[in-house]
Amino acid sequence: MSDRSRMSLSLDLDNKWSYLRTYGNDAWQTFPSYLDVVCERILEFFDRRGIRITFFIVGKDAEIGRNRAAIASLSDAGHEIGNHSFLHEPWLHLYSERQFESDLSLAEDAIEDVTGVRVEGFRGPGYSITEMTLRVLKQRNYRYDATAFPNILNPLARAYLFATAGLSAEERRKRKALFGSFSDAFRPVKPYRWELEGAALLELPVTTMPVFKTPIHFSYLIYLGGFSKWLARVYLDMAVGMCRLTGTEPSLLLHPLDFLGAEDDRDLAAFPGMRLPLSNKLEMLGMFVDQLAESFRPVTMGEHVAHIESHQTLRQFPPVFSNQSV
Repeated sequence: MSDRSRMSLSLDLDNKWSYLRTYGNDAWQTFPSYLDVVCERILEFFDRRGIRITFFIVGKDAEIGRNRAAIASLSDAGHEIGNHSFLHEPWLHLYSERQFESDLSLAEDAIEDVTGVRVEGFRGPGYSITEMTLRVLKQRNYRYDATAFPNILNPLARAYLFATAGLSAEERRKRKALFGSFSDAFRPVKPYRWELEGAALLELPVTTMPVFKTPIHFSYLIYLGGFSKWLARVYLDMAVGMCRLTGTEPSLLLHPLDFLGAEDDRDLAAFPGMRLPLSNKLEMLGMFVDQLAESFRPVTMGEHVAHIESHQTLRQFPPVFSNQSV
């Protein structure tokens, strides 16, 4: 395997309250948490494989005392830490510039207080991204953004949420751009730079199937595996083949629910894959990671970005998004 064949792995550490909030469940307001359970499982899973990944942390969770030990354990184990916003509101397109700056600042301080790390990377909740968010990130000296998700199934994911969640009209309005639009799928799968008034910000998108733009993140693979492990493995084989054919070094996404089973939390049963037993999910997750590691060397997002910056001349694109007029 060539030394240049890499894959970065990241995990959006969305807590139970943020899932409940997205679904319009008022129980989120007590900030229920599963971090003490899930962080231990995640660390054990990757430590067994000698892999370090990037965790995008929600600032509010870092601020809450009972979560501090779990979050600190991630950086203590040598994993990279990134910013996933303070309040995990997946409608950043509705924020003013001042609101977004405040949200970033609160998250940065809370995360640094727990982990000792000043973050350099950002991923917007719900893949929420606009010209304003990118401009502010650049002004605050972020090294990279990792929000773009060029996936043709994004509108279907939003439709599923609307069909299964008890959302008010106002809540639906806020979530109207959740996950992005079909047109966002036409953005590149490979890394690029955003043109920002004389400056540029590196974008490391969540990789989808090259050419076809269908998802290959682990939650989707587990969802497929719930129907057929063979189908999921063949689908991943195809994704690996397409990445190698197109010279795409993938950046792949995990979620905490990948490490939680039906027996862990019945409140989250409506989410895809949350009716499967934990043993099944961990078996599939291990199979997928090991399958990918045969073709790509796992690295953190920061390591991936450093390699890109030293070896590639990136294309630049103007920051124009469909959600800016929502």
